[in-house]
Amino acid sequence: MLESLLTVLPAPSDSTSLLLLAVGVFLILVSVAISLWYRSKRKSPEEIPSAPTSKPPFPPPEGLSKAPVSAWLATLHSGLSKTRSALQASLEPLFAGRAALSPERLEELHEVLFRADLGIATADKLVHHVKTVVRTNETYGWNEIKTILQSKICEMLLAKNPALPLRYPEKGPLVILIVGVNGVGKTTSIGKLAAYFRSQNKSVLLCAGDTFRAAAIDQLKLWGERLGVDTIAQLPGSDPAAVAFDGVNAAVSRGYEVLLIDTAGRLHSKNNLMAELDKIKRVLAKALAEAPHETWLIIDATTGQNAVQQVKAFKEVAEISGIIATKLDGTAKGGILIGINEQFNLPIRFIGVGEKAEDLRPFNAEDFAASIFS
Repeated sequence: MLESLLTVLPAPSDSTSLLLLAVGVFLILVSVAISLWYRSKRKSPEEIPSAPTSKPPFPPPEGLSKAPVSAWLATLHSGLSKTRSALQASLEPLFAGRAALSPERLEELHEVLFRADLGIATADKLVHHVKTVVRTNETYGWNEIKTILQSKICEMLLAKNPALPLRYPEKGPLVILIVGVNGVGKTTSIGKLAAYFRSQNKSVLLCAGDTFRAAAIDQLKLWGERLGVDTIAQLPGSDPAAVAFDGVNAAVSRGYEVLLIDTAGRLHSKNNLMAELDKIKRVLAKALAEAPHETWLIIDATTGQNAVQQVKAFKEVAEISGIIATKLDGTAKGGILIGINEQFNLPIRFIGVGEKAEDLRPFNAEDFAASIFS
C-alpha cells in the first residue's frame, strides 16, 4: 500500500519538496498504524455482551447485607463501650466489696446516674427502684446492683418502645418525614435508613426537601446513586412543600413502598420552621391521605443535654413520632437516650453506632440495656 501511495506523489525537485514528502509519508505511516491498532482492539460481535433488556427498578444497595444478629450485637456492644466504661468506672468502686446500701451510697448512685445524662426524674426512679428491691441490712456488690439497674432500665424502655413493626399503609408508600437541626447527621441518616429499608427488600424513594442548603441536596443525591435509589430534587431555594408534593406523586405513580423526605433544620427561627413544616404536612395530606405516616427526629447523642433541648424544641413545632440517635459510639453518655425516652415518652426507632450504612439499626431495648451494663 505504501508503494502505491508513493507512485502517485510527485518526484522531489528541491530540498523543500523532499522535506514535505517525508512529512507526508510519516503521517501516512502513523495513520496506517493507528488503523491497524484500532482493528486489533475491536471485539467481534460474539465477544460484545448484549445490553440488559431492562434495568432492575430497585437494585440492591452496594456494600450492605443482612448482617447476622450476632454481628450487630457485637457492633452495638463495642459502640456503647464508652458509656459502659464510664458507668462502670464510677459505680464499681462505689459498690466495691459487699456492703449495706446506706443513704450516702444511694445519694452517690443518684449523682452518677444524673451525670450520665439520664436526667433527674429518671435517676430518681432508678434509685427508688433500687431502694425497694434491696433488703435492709443485707450486703450488695456491684454485680447485684448492676443486674437491678439493667433490669429496671430494660423494663422502662420496653414500656415505651414496643417491638412492633412499622405499619405500612394499604395503598401508597409509607411516608416518613425526617427533621433535625443541621449538623446532627440528618442527611447521612436518611441515606442509612434507605439502605436499611433496601436490605428489607423495600423499594425506597428519597426526597430532597432541605432546599435551604445546596449541599444537602447534593449529598442526598450521592446517597441515592450509591444505593441505586432515585432522588426527587429541585434547585436550591425551591419551595420545600412543592418538592415533597412531587416526591409523593412520584412514589405513588412508580409504586414505591417507602418515601423518605428530608427537611431543613433551621431551628434558630422556630416560627419559620413551624410554618414550613405545617405547610409540608398539609401538602402531603392532600397528595396522600394520612401522610406523613411518621415524623422522626434525628439527634446527635454526643451533644448530651443539648439533644434534650432539641427534642423539646422540635416537639413544639412538629408531631414527633420517633427518635433516631446517631453517634452513640462517640460518647460516654449514651444514657441520654434513657432520659429522653422517659421524659418525652417518645419511642426510639433507630440508633447509630458507626459510620457504615449497616451501623444504623432498629432500636432494641433488651440489647441496649445489656450493652450498657455488660
